[in-house]
Amino acid sequence: MFTGIITHAGLFKGYRRGKTELSIEAPDLAPRLAAGDSVAVNGVCLSLIGKDGRLLFFNLSRETLDRTNLGSLRPGDELNLELPLTLSSPLSGHLVTGHVDFKARLLRATLRKPGKRLAFSLPREFRPYFVTKGSAAVNGVSLTVAALGPAAFEVEIIPITLEKSNLRSLKTGEEVNVECDIIGKYVYNWITQTKRRD
Repeated sequence: MFTGIITHAGLFKGYRRGKTELSIEAPDLAPRLAAGDSVAVNGVCLSLIGKDGRLLFFNLSRETLDRTNLGSLRPGDELNLELPLTLSSPLSGHLVTGHVDFKARLLRATLRKPGKRLAFSLPREFRPYFVTKGSAAVNGVSLTVAALGPAAFEVEIIPITLEKSNLRSLKTGEEVNVECDIIGKYVYNWITQTKRRD
């Protein structure tokens, strides 16, 4: 479990063994991690399988490649990294599982000083899990939904988030990983299942 507050960054170094493994340079995190530890990489919960100095290695499943943007990275791409929530960690963002629901495209970025407003595509099947002023994780970053349409959602990015995450360098058309709010998913599922039983 994660909070969506990005505290570390890494650089994508390349794929190994086809695309079944991911290599990330993260000099500040590498000494703190051991094989088996979980790390959210652009919002995707991955297990560390090994390390070599500053480099971290993670497995990539077919599901992860299909559902996230981790299969289309280029060497040097900056990645948002977050260590798991502990019982003593403040929950500054919202509960983020690291299980990405869909890939979205950046439709537009508007400068709104001191930050930015970003609009992303929203597939119809995931629309029920979004509410204005609710939460969503974009590339692992906990964000508040500022506006909502039938096929898009918008978020307001404050300066500290731009500074500490890779959202600052997003270009129109680029894909991001999106995780819907888990509480919203559970509530929606419970309500729809209850209606079917009635």
